Amino acid sequence: MIENQKIRPAKVIGPLGESLTLDTLPPPGTSRWVVRRKAEVVAAVNGGLLSVDEVCERYGLTVEEFAGWQRAIDRSGMPGLRVTRIQHYRSLYERQQRY
Repeated sequence: MIENQKIRPAKVIGPLGESLTLDTLPPPGTSRWVVRRKAEVVAAVNGGLLSVDEVCERYGLTVEEFAGWQRAIDRSGMPGLRVTRIQHYRSLYERQQRY
């Protein structure tokens, strides 16, 4: 009997079109999260390179924090991940939902 195995890709395409592997992702314990690093981690999960649980454990994130990154990218792309612009993009998204 053949068991279902999770088949993971060796690499995925990152947010800027580059190849991402486990070695090219931000190192575990990263404490300074710039937009590019957040987007790379989200792309790795979306591409199947890592699971959400693995990302949260590897980087010390909460599921809610990571989900917020995913929502920000879905709504506004990479600029939505900028900490200084979160409120602007949030209100812009809410206005778009009304109309």
